[in-house]
Amino acid sequence: MKKALITGITGQDGSYLAELLLAKGYEVHGVIRRASTFNTDRIDHLYQDPHVNGVKLFLHYGDLADSVQMVKLLYDLQPDEIYNLGAQSHVRVSFDVPEYTGDVVGVGAVRILEAIREANLVKKTKFYQASSSEMFGKVQEVPQTEDTPFWPRSPYGCAKMYAHWLTVNYRESYDLFACSGILFNHESPRRGETFVTRKITRAATRIKEGLQEKLYLGNLDAKRDWGFAKEYVEMMWLMLQQDQPDDYVIATNETHTIKEFVEETFGLLDLDWEKYVEYDKRYERPAEVDLLIGDPAKAKKQLGWEPKVKFKELVKIMTEADLQLAQNEAKIKKALA
Repeated sequence: MKKALITGITGQDGSYLAELLLAKGYEVHGVIRRASTFNTDRIDHLYQDPHVNGVKLFLHYGDLADSVQMVKLLYDLQPDEIYNLGAQSHVRVSFDVPEYTGDVVGVGAVRILEAIREANLVKKTKFYQASSSEMFGKVQEVPQTEDTPFWPRSPYGCAKMYAHWLTVNYRESYDLFACSGILFNHESPRRGETFVTRKITRAATRIKEGLQEKLYLGNLDAKRDWGFAKEYVEMMWLMLQQDQPDDYVIATNETHTIKEFVEETFGLLDLDWEKYVEYDKRYERPAEVDLLIGDPAKAKKQLGWEPKVKFKELVKIMTEADLQLAQNEAKIKKALA
């Protein structure tokens, strides 16, 4: 039985990856931060007594800012695979907390890489780094590939770029099996509600059910390459199953504006979006990323992968899931009235 460690297991990608690995027979360990409230909603359906039903999922308190705990954890677990998905992952928020973002996203990756060396796991453990299309920022070519120069436009993008190059450096310096997945925007019903796609589908469905009146957004003209997170985590796993480590762009090779996402969502609900959506400059970034579109040709050629869920189906999946939530919320509100 292979053993995997996931940082950020309670997030969107972490929860889907945990499901995938468990289905493949892995023993899965996740790192979670200690908090006064539980934040394991996305994995509660997986986290059950392994002695009762055989599900091998275990959670450990830890933090990417704590190198000592990371070393101890790797010594104890001796994992075959490590997936570093933990981050302060909100781009707009990274402008407000740039130091924290750099520490967790950038230096956090170094702490894991050094912990692998300290625990003498260089020859045993395979490492996956969650890189980001935000590293391309002010894009230097269209579409973006593994060879496109980086020009990050946010503290988050800068931190991801640092972690990305350190992963390459440890691969070249210590012969560590280390891969980076340069994932473009990937969404799902498990996306956090402060991210623009989920903010849109959540608000639109609540407006449909009479629970909300307006949706406030920033730049509607930004273009993004949106894929389905549940599909993208399969690529993380595939990268670590190859004979040689490498870096891959994971994308759909399609780009759509935020306005298109709004139009598609409200259209599915038979609503005129222009009646409900208003501009708020507070949601503008100090430096905007105007266009992202990735070319996944290398992943298709070397890993045999290409995305199945495209833009319209993705919006439909998210809208239908949030409509169910909104309808349940409306029923509860009516019952309490």
